[in-house]
Amino acid sequence: MTDARGKGIVYLIGAGPGDPGLITVRGLECLRDAEVVVYDYLVNPKLLSELPDDCERIHVGKKAGEHPLKQEEINALLVEKCRAGRRVVRLKGGDPFVFGRGGEEALALRDAGCDFEVVPGVTAAIAAAAYAGIPVTHRGLASAVTLVTGHEDPTKESPDVDWAALGGGGGTLVFYMGVRNLGAIAERLIAHGRKAETPAAVITWGTYPCQRTIAGTLRDIAAKAEAERFEPPALIVVGDVVSLRDELAWFERRPLFGRRIVLTRSREQAGELSRRLAGLGADVIECPVIRVEPPLDAAPLAQAAARAGEYDWIVFTSVNGVDAFFEALRSARKDTRALHGAKVCAIGPATCARAESHGIIVDLMPTEYVAESVAEAFARRDNLKGKRVLLPRGDLARPFLAEALRGLGAIVDEVVAYRTVPEAPAEIDLIRRNLADGALDAVTFASPSAVRNFVSLVGEDFFRETAAGVCLASIGPETSKTLSSFTDTPVLEAKEFTIDGLVEAVVGKFTSAPDTAGKRPVEENQKS
Repeated sequence: MTDARGKGIVYLIGAGPGDPGLITVRGLECLRDAEVVVYDYLVNPKLLSELPDDCERIHVGKKAGEHPLKQEEINALLVEKCRAGRRVVRLKGGDPFVFGRGGEEALALRDAGCDFEVVPGVTAAIAAAAYAGIPVTHRGLASAVTLVTGHEDPTKESPDVDWAALGGGGGTLVFYMGVRNLGAIAERLIAHGRKAETPAAVITWGTYPCQRTIAGTLRDIAAKAEAERFEPPALIVVGDVVSLRDELAWFERRPLFGRRIVLTRSREQAGELSRRLAGLGADVIECPVIRVEPPLDAAPLAQAAARAGEYDWIVFTSVNGVDAFFEALRSARKDTRALHGAKVCAIGPATCARAESHGIIVDLMPTEYVAESVAEAFARRDNLKGKRVLLPRGDLARPFLAEALRGLGAIVDEVVAYRTVPEAPAEIDLIRRNLADGALDAVTFASPSAVRNFVSLVGEDFFRETAAGVCLASIGPETSKTLSSFTDTPVLEAKEFTIDGLVEAVVGKFTSAPDTAGKRPVEENQKS
């Protein structure tokens, strides 16, 4: 893929400081069209999931003190890929033109005759400060903000930084890459006129779920940061606006802030739960241990869908069953009109909503979202004797429901609508390390098959040994029963057997737990 003139092009894109939601719409568009991506250490790896599968990925490091490729080599790489006619994304943390050396890369591309576009990003000074509850300007406190490199040694004889102007002026100062020089920076500012009691803060891993912030004054901030072992990447904020942090620190007060939570749902179904937990502050690791596939023999479902109108009831037990049934209906060149007088039962609000998204009004949804409740609801509502019931199920579904409906006199056609297949995700090695280190807060399970496959992947003995150190959260009784067969650790079960119920259970667990979240480094997640 090239630009309209058939030449390559390089997009210099700012990815923001860490939270993947802070990339711009334009930046995301370019990522999704990229043929080559050249990215830095501080780019959140979750953004790489937006790349096409065949995109070439080149990690060039750019970590404090570690540079696998020198800047000149990165420049040459961008030129090489562009001249080869490739659509190249140079993905950089923060904004490419704010201490990101993007200007140097743009000049190298211009000198080589390569086309390029700059896509600005949210710079760390603004975003990390905002996530720490510090507005860099505020009426009555600061009407200007100055961005400064903290990488320069403040004690050198001829500094490039104008310390006299910084110390004698007003407004907010934000130092990038300066935590290792923090003591010298504070001393130099005080020596040039800033009061020792000027508020100051250090923010490390800004906008990530493991963000940490410490506040003090120029007099004591270096000692506090050393005591808390603050390391790069970090920003230093100096100025009266830091005093607003106690009132405005929204990010670190979210109920699941810093909690590292594993999702074991299939990749297609993890999205909603992942967004909900991340929105509450969790550090979410998606580790899909199952995937959903069509049945090996599609004929029974196709035949049942083609004569759907012959049934008195169609019972959907999952979102997957709904989707598979309506796909089979479309393949038979039919739509909802083919159901004629068939009534529909659905287990759970998500399954009900998915059926209604296909134009079906659900006639029966039991109050509890388990197979036993379906049978009870039918027994109270309808005489099933001689009635024909279609039950499109997963291949691992329990036989209970079909047997119970037959016990009520129904003629049940049970067909496999989809298969649940074990998945072996790359993230499993990360999960094992985190379990061994006690670095996980919770693992969530939404089906018995997810439990079995997860335990199989990490190892049954290993799971039994490490499960006591983590919250095992289950969506319902069958999933809980399967978990309990592998461990004596108590299982946290949702009161309502839905994703909403699972989220509510996890939030309830950790809002009543000691505040130990947000203390773990993010590096293992970065490298996964």
